[in-house]
Amino acid sequence: MAWDLRIELFVGDLDRFADFYTRVLGFTVADDRRDSDVPYLSVRRDGVRFGAVLAGQPVDPASRAFPAGAEIVLEVDDIAAERDRVVAAGWPLADDLQAQPWGLTDFRGYDPDGYLLRLTNRLGA
Repeated sequence: MAWDLRIELFVGDLDRFADFYTRVLGFTVADDRRDSDVPYLSVRRDGVRFGAVLAGQPVDPASRAFPAGAEIVLEVDDIAAERDRVVAAGWPLADDLQAQPWGLTDFRGYDPDGYLLRLTNRLGA
């Protein structure tokens, strides 16, 4: 039986979340309930889906940074094109493209709420 992945993030601003994941990373809005009593937004790109709800209290994005938080790893077909997309959108990288000793090439950045994202090529790609 196949699995998919859906991650729910607790964010400070749903509009800022939508802008980053759609404009910078190329996701599309899958479910937009920002105007409901319980605001919610989700974005999707291929088999990856991020949902977002407002955090119940302010969160210092630094508390989510390496090594205290989690690293969300996204495998992509063309790592250089994805890196160029992020840079063209004006979003800062935490680490630029690097060939890793384990055979992958990746780059890292933080989303607006401090979640660490690593974009990497697929093994053998």
